[in-house]
Amino acid sequence: MTRLALLRHGHTSWNRAGRIQGRSDIPLDRDARAELSGYCLPSAWEKAAIWSSPLRRAAETAALVSGRHPRTSAALTEMNWGDWEGKRGADLIEIPDSGYRHIEDWGWDFRPPGGESPAELWARIAPWLTGLHGDTLAVCHIGIMRVILAKAWGWDFAGPAPFKIKRNRLYVIDLNTMQAEAEPVRLPLREA
Repeated sequence: MTRLALLRHGHTSWNRAGRIQGRSDIPLDRDARAELSGYCLPSAWEKAAIWSSPLRRAAETAALVSGRHPRTSAALTEMNWGDWEGKRGADLIEIPDSGYRHIEDWGWDFRPPGGESPAELWARIAPWLTGLHGDTLAVCHIGIMRVILAKAWGWDFAGPAPFKIKRNRLYVIDLNTMQAEAEPVRLPLREA
């Protein structure tokens, strides 16, 4: 069996301000570093291959939680938000002609101006996924996680998602069947 565990990177100042980060290389904030230093991987995932997005917030999260430097792949870089990067979604939704929509109304072909759609993101990430062998942990971004989990859950970005992505949890997928485990696995606290 080839399993993939997805872990979202820790908080940044842009996350806390509600700004769309996309491909901007925003680092973890001090509070996120302190929090992540208190976690470790569950024992079942200690020997897994560790990968991350090349963006600092993901690579640093991977190193803090696993104690190892991750391999990086451009395929794991966050969704390209184009013209909306750096802006707040709450502000964009208030502008009638911005084109911004809540995720439940996207569909696979929704594309921010100058950005990439979930379908294009899937085309980017699928070759990386097919090359995995053995248990792999990938520290990445909510956009990457949404697309992979959407495939695993059979969700088409229409209506409420059948999953909720929270921090400090592993979302596990059996890549042989492309099925997600029903419940995420919480990261355990590091022993003092």
